[in-house]
Amino acid sequence: MERNLTLWKNLIDEHPVCTTWKQEAEGAIYHLASILFVVGFMGGSGFFGLLYVFSLLGLGFLCSAVWAWVDVCAADIFSWNFVLFVICFMQFVHIAYQVRSITFAREFQLLYSSIFQPLGTSLPVFRTIALSSEVVTLEKEHCYAMQGKTSIDKLSLLVSGRIRVTVDGEFLHYIFPLQFLDSPEWDSLRPTEEGLFQVTLTAETDCRYVSWRRKKLYLLFAQHRYISRLFSVLIGSDIADKLYALNDRVYIGKRYHYDIRLPNFYQMSSPKMPRSPLTGHFRNSRQYCDK
Repeated sequence: MERNLTLWKNLIDEHPVCTTWKQEAEGAIYHLASILFVVGFMGGSGFFGLLYVFSLLGLGFLCSAVWAWVDVCAADIFSWNFVLFVICFMQFVHIAYQVRSITFAREFQLLYSSIFQPLGTSLPVFRTIALSSEVVTLEKEHCYAMQGKTSIDKLSLLVSGRIRVTVDGEFLHYIFPLQFLDSPEWDSLRPTEEGLFQVTLTAETDCRYVSWRRKKLYLLFAQHRYISRLFSVLIGSDIADKLYALNDRVYIGKRYHYDIRLPNFYQMSSPKMPRSPLTGHFRNSRQYCDK
């Protein structure tokens, strides 16, 4: 204990204080290293952010090593900075290799650049999403789902082609590339529930879509909360687009026919189904808005 107090006293009390300061400034290499350190620490997160940070920090440590070797002539300062430069260089190479090794099929590249990358999804996270899916081809006039027959056991995202949605033979709307095929059906069921499609989805052209199995996707959601929130946003946005597309459809006889693919609304619009007590309130609200 006394030795520690003596050491602390020598470091604080008896250490010589700078009485004279060096008049001339350090060389340009030292100032360049300081600038690189400042700019390097402004990097963001993610793989490309790490590449940015380690590249600039590595250059900063290299400049500091050169400054210590040429101007200061201090072996310890040179050694520490050179070791830190080597560490940053190795980290940069490792991260660059990871980024380069992540490759996808053409369909997944389109999905990432059009949907997931604008939302800030990193390549490793998207790779996890892609590995849980499969790319399926649907030929022209073949059905993806049939009304009242096909079970809701997957979630699919159209990559190319066009899908026609009908109910009881009546046309509802089209599904275009980068839209979910069955987002309303997916959202209408809880994870433990089962159900059947209330619409028929038919390919008008040769189509390709990416599909996730229901159980496998829920397992992925349980393991990665970020992916769960991401799909929640995408599915909600897709359902909203479908509702807006159907908002102006269809006027039959003297009443509005709200076929918007969600079972509760579909039952409200069907004359054979018992109407909910909320139906009158819904109608009054609609008439009030029309005024």
